[in-house]
Amino acid sequence: MSWTDDRVEILKKMWGEGQSASQIAKELGGVTRNAVIGKVHRLGLSNRTTAGAAAKAEPKAKPAPKVPAKAKAAVPEPEPEPVSTKPDLKTEPAISPSAVRPPRNQIIPAGQPLPPQPSANEISPEALAKVNEIEKKAKKLSLMELTERTCKWPVGDPATEDFWFCGLPVKQGKPYCEAHVGVAFQPMSARRDRRR
Repeated sequence: MSWTDDRVEILKKMWGEGQSASQIAKELGGVTRNAVIGKVHRLGLSNRTTAGAAAKAEPKAKPAPKVPAKAKAAVPEPEPEPVSTKPDLKTEPAISPSAVRPPRNQIIPAGQPLPPQPSANEISPEALAKVNEIEKKAKKLSLMELTERTCKWPVGDPATEDFWFCGLPVKQGKPYCEAHVGVAFQPMSARRDRRR
């Protein structure tokens, strides 16, 4: 199939009327939709600015007129309406606790307070007592002093100078000493029971 002058005129007319490439291909016959699109681009007809295309497009909102800086200062800003902290249960969905918490991978600058840590009721009282006793006997190692045989349980705020690692001998196959293993690796059922 070749693009004769008559076929090109039909293409231009139908394209200007807002017809689709498929409709034009069907009208011309012996030509594909992609061939019509290619010819439209080669002819430079790709931007439709006719009434047919404008009717299909949604009207765009006009930008607000620019107000000079002096006029802005003279016009008082309307005060925002007070926002209720109580949710409207009829229209607003309940906010889940996970939506309020900061993301886990959030970086906290040095010297800033740490986010809330797991509460003491999530750790068994026996394990807490054992950890408190062990931390009194800890070797208080720095990061560079750790080996595969020393407990790697961190204690304190890493942004401060009094941060250290436990350093006691590890429980076989674990990265922590026996007391810290009791806190780090709790059975799921025990954690569930304490939350109730």
